[in-house]
Amino acid sequence: MANAYLQRDQPAGVPPLELTGERTLPDVPAENYWYRRHLAVYEWIGARVIGKRVVDMACGEGYGSEVLSRGAESVLGVEANPEAFEHARLRYTRQNLRFERGLVETHGEPHSFDAVVFLQTIEHVHDPVAVLRHFAQLLARGGAVYVSTPNLLTIAPPGAAKSSNPWHIKEYRAHEFDALCRTVFGEVELLGLFHARRMRAHALALRLGWDEVHPRLRVTKSFYDRFTPAIAASDFALRPYGLDRALDFLAVCRSPRHLR
Repeated sequence: MANAYLQRDQPAGVPPLELTGERTLPDVPAENYWYRRHLAVYEWIGARVIGKRVVDMACGEGYGSEVLSRGAESVLGVEANPEAFEHARLRYTRQNLRFERGLVETHGEPHSFDAVVFLQTIEHVHDPVAVLRHFAQLLARGGAVYVSTPNLLTIAPPGAAKSSNPWHIKEYRAHEFDALCRTVFGEVELLGLFHARRMRAHALALRLGWDEVHPRLRVTKSFYDRFTPAIAASDFALRPYGLDRALDFLAVCRSPRHLR
């Protein structure tokens, strides 16, 4: 029986990655909700880095770096994990896209990038301030750092200090994440990622008792076998209000304090 958590239908010569919970992956149908949730943010950033020099830190499988490279002048994907790095290098080949193995805390030359992208990873690091300071050093004048992280209030049980995700070291409330970013940057725009379209309709159905109905009708598997793979990036939306109810936060950080 095929591994349900192994990537499907990879190009010839590209080793598939297995879903471990440390990072999301495309081409794993059961993971599609999380993949599209991350992809929505990459696509939003991609529209704002057209013609720019971009580094995608902790790029994982590489799909996000490829999205950014569709309009950017150049994209460098940096990944420490050897299997993920090799997969990204082999799978995503564009003239303006390259991958390097390295640590987010140290990799890169000062003032080399117009945009630094660091999505769904700051909750994994022991010294987030040091990481943000390093990113600030990488920026060319006028550049921006894009950092996303899950919302503690929606990923963890009520009152809990952290979710059960073993890879996460620290999860943030909106004001905590904003304060963290402002220790390094003078300008921070904080946005929240929310359900939209079919995911919003699904959330409404859950509030109306859908979770009690589908087991009684014995349609749970058949429904979600169709529903989950159909989720798209357009089923999520970013907005600057109602942040306590957001799924994830995205901070757009400018004006590093040491440069002001």
